[in-house]
Amino acid sequence: MPAPRMRTTPLPGIGVQYDLTTREHRHLSVIAHRDGTRSVNVYRSDDPDACAQSLHLTEPETASLIDALRPTHHSPSVLHTTDLGLVAERIELAAQAHWNGRLLGDTRMRTETGVSIVAVLRRAEAIPSPAPDFRLAGGDTLIVIGTREGVDAAATILGRE
Repeated sequence: MPAPRMRTTPLPGIGVQYDLTTREHRHLSVIAHRDGTRSVNVYRSDDPDACAQSLHLTEPETASLIDALRPTHHSPSVLHTTDLGLVAERIELAAQAHWNGRLLGDTRMRTETGVSIVAVLRRAEAIPSPAPDFRLAGGDTLIVIGTREGVDAAATILGRE
């Protein structure tokens, strides 16, 4: 199968547009905006210049889509899955999160979800095995490990505003 055709077009003041024509002669484009967001556009098959659908994705949504499209690569959010059903994942703590400025122990994460917070990434620093008296900050990335259900519950708790 020949390589798909990809064309790149700079969009001054906006970002870069990537156009792809698939083997089925469908036209797709992704606009990488300078603010980190992405627009994914799918064009009509009967008129490849007419956009049929456009989705605007945030940076985290874009990362999730990349994970779904390339599950065999080293994913930025899913770190490891074992045959035992354990998942390690990165969960970012938003600046407006309820837990911003609060102690890690106050989350009762292990008690409530069965998930362990094994490290916190803060700027360029990694804090392994943070103690219950560790103070969380907006922008922290928590490395958690547990069951899929537990990790999902942890993400819900940590995302609370």
